[in-house]
Amino acid sequence: MNSSATSGLYRDVVDFAHSTPSWFQFLAEIWTEAGLLLFGVLFVVLWWQARPAGSRAVAVAVLAPLATAFAYVCSEVSKSVIQEDRPCRTVTGAVSLIPCPPVGDWSFPSNHSTIAGAAAITLVLARPVLAYLTVPMALLMAFSRVFVGVHYPHDVAVGLVFGGVVATIVVLLAARPVQLLVETMRSGRSGAALWLAGPGDGAPVVARGRHSAGRS
Repeated sequence: MNSSATSGLYRDVVDFAHSTPSWFQFLAEIWTEAGLLLFGVLFVVLWWQARPAGSRAVAVAVLAPLATAFAYVCSEVSKSVIQEDRPCRTVTGAVSLIPCPPVGDWSFPSNHSTIAGAAAITLVLARPVLAYLTVPMALLMAFSRVFVGVHYPHDVAVGLVFGGVVATIVVLLAARPVQLLVETMRSGRSGAALWLAGPGDGAPVVARGRHSAGRS
């Protein structure tokens, strides 16, 4: 793939990165990985908060990490087909802040950015107010991949869009079937299934169980 279109911009960002204080570079290096962990925490919190809500809310909360994972797999497959070399290996004179990934760990699209875009959008689909948090997080993560020198700007831009689109399609297509599954789990007698799906309607699981026992 011809990457000359954004190689100049890549070089500008990397040169800027090297001009920043060492503590700022350290934060960028940490964020490029820690951001993924924070998205994971948000997935868990979202699911937990959705458990007392309607089955649709639980379905979208459950689908958010699954759709993100599917977007990542699609990105990884695309990388293996396109096989774009990393800019830290091909741009003359460019020195990345972190070790350049080995040959065979291709550059386009950026997996980190794909995950960030997918996670940000799916979290917004589940809880729109989270856009104020997740969108800046995704943009910062994408920029950090260029900042540390391991991706071209077009790698991260396409990754963000690709992840968001793929994950949105997955959520829209699977929301109804998963919602029906959640309703089935809630109507069953399995404690584990009820714990995963949540009680719904704001009713605690224990209270619902006692109410059922009283009627019997």
